[in-house]
Amino acid sequence: MSRDYEPVPGQWYENLEDEESFRVLKVDEDTELVEIEHLDGEIEEMDIETWHEMDLEQTEEPEGWSEDEDEEEEDEEDWDEDEDEDEDDEDEDDEDDEDWDDEDEVQSDY
Repeated sequence: MSRDYEPVPGQWYENLEDEESFRVLKVDEDTELVEIEHLDGEIEEMDIETWHEMDLEQTEEPEGWSEDEDEEEEDEEDWDEDEDEDEDDEDEDDEDDEDWDDEDEVQSDY
């Protein structure tokens, strides 16, 4: 029995003929294209007619799959950059303190 689901971004589906799961990344209504991502990370575009010819079933996100993996890596990189900037600021503050100390010493010598 064929099910006719509309493609919904973020929703997971199983192609019952191929026994493959994928999620919809985006739907472009102007060009009538659906962009999907397979479990192996491969991204594919198909036209809406091909979508409706497939025997699909809505399914849950596969266990162990995390759509935020790339975002987490970016967040870690941002955090590392922020940490580096903080260290740079501290180094600059230390240098400023050293300059100030030198001035104090010079002033105290007079």
